[in-house]
Amino acid sequence: MQYKIPVQIENEDPIFLGLSLRQLFILMVWGSIAYGIFQTLAPQTGWEIALIPSWLVFGLTLAVAVFKYNEMTFIPFILSLIRLNIFPKERWWENTIDSFQPIDVWYLSAIEEKKNENIDMQGKMDTIGELQEKLKKI
Repeated sequence: MQYKIPVQIENEDPIFLGLSLRQLFILMVWGSIAYGIFQTLAPQTGWEIALIPSWLVFGLTLAVAVFKYNEMTFIPFILSLIRLNIFPKERWWENTIDSFQPIDVWYLSAIEEKKNENIDMQGKMDTIGELQEKLKKI
C-alpha cells in the first residue's frame, strides 16, 4: 500500500488574516501583556506616556510573530546571527576532522581518535553469557 506524503509538511496554514495558529498565539499572549502594561501605567503616568512601553512591547511582538527570512522565523534567525558573530566567519575544511552535528556545535573529533577506540568483545560475550544464565533460571 502506498501513501502520498505532502511535500510541504512543515509549512503553517494561515487561519485568520493570513496568520497561522502560532502567530495568532504569539500575538494574543504578548498583546495581552502589552495591554496589561498599558492598563498598569495609565493611571499613574497618563495614557500618552503609558502608550510608549506598551507599543514597544507590541511592536516587538509583531516583529517576532510575522518575521520570516528565507523560511526562518525570528528566534532561529537571531540565534543564527549571534552564532555568526561569535564564531569565525570562515570555516576551513580539514581531512581529519568530522563534520559536526547541530547538537555538537563546539565539539569536533579527529578521525584518529575514533579509530583508536577498540570494542571489548570478550566483555560483551561475558555479559551475554551472564544474561543467558539468568534467563535459564527464570
